[in-house]
Formats: sequence, C-alpha cells, structure tokens
Amino acid sequence: MPTEILMPALSPTMEEGTLAKWLVKEGDTVSSGDIIAEIETDKATMEFEAVDEGVIGKILIAEGSEGVKVNTPIAVLLEDGESAEDVAVSAPPAPAAPAASAAPAAAAQTTPAPAASAAPVQDGTRVFASPLARRIAADKGLDLTQISGSGPRGRIVKADVLSATPTAAAPQAQTAAPAAGAPAPAPAPSVSADAIAKLYADREYTEIPLDGMRKTIAARLTEAKQTIPHFYLRRDIRIDDLLSFRAQINKQLEPRGVKLSVNDFIIKACANALQSVPAANAVWAGDRVLQLKPSDVAVAVAIEGGLFTPVLKDADKKSLSALSSEMKDLAKRARAKKLAPHEYQGGSFAISNLGMFGIDNFDAVINPPHGAILAVGAGVKKPAVADDGSLSVATVMSVTLSVDHRVIDGALGAQLLQAIVDGLENPMSMLA
Repeated sequence: MPTEILMPALSPTMEEGTLAKWLVKEGDTVSSGDIIAEIETDKATMEFEAVDEGVIGKILIAEGSEGVKVNTPIAVLLEDGESAEDVAVSAPPAPAAPAASAAPAAAAQTTPAPAASAAPVQDGTRVFASPLARRIAADKGLDLTQISGSGPRGRIVKADVLSATPTAAAPQAQTAAPAAGAPAPAPAPSVSADAIAKLYADREYTEIPLDGMRKTIAARLTEAKQTIPHFYLRRDIRIDDLLSFRAQINKQLEPRGVKLSVNDFIIKACANALQSVPAANAVWAGDRVLQLKPSDVAVAVAIEGGLFTPVLKDADKKSLSALSSEMKDLAKRARAKKLAPHEYQGGSFAISNLGMFGIDNFDAVINPPHGAILAVGAGVKKPAVADDGSLSVATVMSVTLSVDHRVIDGALGAQLLQAIVDGLENPMSMLA
C-alpha cells in the first residue's frame, strides 16, 4: 500500500513549519537519503531526506505552505507495482489551508496507509514499518518488535532493518518515550490578546504577528523563568592586562588575517573554568543532573527578529585563533539562518555579551537545560585601589553569572565565577 511521507520535526522545539520548496515532483523515483524538500523551521531552513525508496505518487502539501503541523502527511510514496490510482483511495486529503483546525489530524488518523504498513504483535499492539522494511526483515529472519524505528512516529524503515541483528535493541514501545517527555506547550496568557487590544482601541498601533522563532523564544523564556530557580552572582573584572595582551597577539597574528576579540578570550576563559570546576559543567535533565566532560560553550548571537545560541564544542581544547574563526563562521551563518540543529543544540553553559552596546551590566535568562549563563557588560574606566592602597584608573568589566540552583549551589557557582575571573585577569594562563 502507498506510504505517507510526514512533516518531520527537524528540531526539538518544532511544532509546525513551512514547506518552502519541493525538490521532487510527482512521478520521480527517490531512494533513502535523497533530498526531497526544503523546510523552514522556527530556526532555519533545513533539507528533508527521504527515509524510504519508491516513487512520489502524490504531493499533498504545496510548496510555500505555512503552518504545516509536524506529522501531517505532505506526500505519498508508491512501492513497486503501485500506481497513482492507489493514492486516490489511500491518501488523506490535503488541508485546505495551513490554519485548518482538526481536519488534517483526523484525516491522518483515519487514513488506511499507516495501518497497511503495521505488523501485529502478540500483545495486541502494532509495530509500524514500511512494506520494504517488512520484506527485508522477513528475508533476514528479524523480529520487527525488537527493532527501533527511526522514521516518522517511530516507523521502521529500510535503514533500521539493514543495520539490525536478530538480537537488536529495544522494543518499539521504548521509542515512544521521547515523545511522552516532550515539553508541554506554554501556558495561556492570563489576559486574552483581544482584551489587551481593546485597551488600546483608541490609540494608533501596528499589529505584528509572531513568526515561528519569536513564538519559540517566548515559550522557552517563559518556561525558563517559571521553572528554573535562578540566582545571580556578580563580579567586576579588571581587563587592562587582557586588552594589552590582546593587542600584542593581534599584532603578531595580523599577517595571518586573524583578529581576536575580547569575546574570544571570554569564551576560552569560560571553557577552561568548566574544566577547573567540573561539578559546575552540568545540565538539568528533569529527574537527574548530567555532568559533562567536554566544555561545550554556547554564545548568544543577535539576528533579525530573535537570536541563536550556536555551540562551540570542546572549546577548552581549541586555540584562541581557532575559536575566533569558528565563532565568526557560526555567527555569519546564524544571521543567515543557515545553522544545522546540531550546531545550536546542546552545551552546558552560555555567554551573552551586550558590552558592545554600552550596557554596563544585566541579568541573562538561562537557556534550558543549561546550568548557567554569563552576562557580560562593557569595559569601563573606573577608579581602582591597588594592593598598596594607591589610587589608579582601571578598565573594569562587570559580569553576572545566572545559575540554575537545581544544578549548581551557591558556593559551587562562586568557584566557577572565580575561575572565569582568574582566566580573564591572567590571560597568559589561557595559552598554557
């Protein structure tokens, strides 16, 4: 029977997307791994690969359609011997508009296509697998109930069967666990949008609809402030030695076309601090804390309409020039919305620097599941008292460490911040 191709979830926060472009047309033959469409998520435009082989029998969602819900059928794939006439019987009707209510979901539940690719098991539940996967499993003598599916809704596809052995892995029931642990939708506002609009009915204003990125930012930051017990640690850091050291290095690196920023030093100092205080290199995982070994540091990058937090992985092992080059590349692609999900997901710690905008200090909101985020202000010349009591002028940078108290206690957070300060006030140590 024909197989539905479903709208994929290309990021953990994706609930709907825009089918930006089809790269195939009806009648085209595709193989597993072929790029068949471009889909705009709340963060970026991603390529969508086919997970089965066959012929595109019918395209159900036209390119350019917005608000297509995850797991909505977007096309139908035909197996050998099937024709376009089969699609008219088994394929669900395309939604009339992206905003259509429950009709697409109901059609997806009642269509016979998924049931036709399901194999019954002894306990009365069903295992969903493509016809090709079931044929290969039969030839290899494999039990489909012992194979985890990587396709939409945990569906078993060709690649899963080819990589499986007779003793392969977890039952299908286990693949449903991630879906059950998906984050709940943001709570409804206490005052309706219409009620707020009425307050300003006699004032001139422009209504700006929320795009996917702004909706995601709103939901995640609301979740963060409602569920994460933040506490804040503040320090002033003297950066005169850092600025002098940076100038010397940049002069030496000038022939190579490399210019280090203060932010590059901050990234390196934070990465080293996470190694010096390993207990603080951790994330909150609901019912446990995960303590990471590598220093994966996320850095907030402002873009039009929102922000990205690309992650510099293994930052403690990279040179300052390597971090600088990687950060410039990530920031450039973030502004063009060309980052892949693995480039902005993960990490245990984040940096948000508003010093270039003249902000002296601020408190940043933790990006879950991170354990902490460092808010960095501008370097400002201030009076300073030396150890011998003499008065001088120093360049001082104010930082605030926002900490998740579930992951990091006060004393541990203070140790982490002290390690960051030590690195920035003694920049030569970052080259050791």
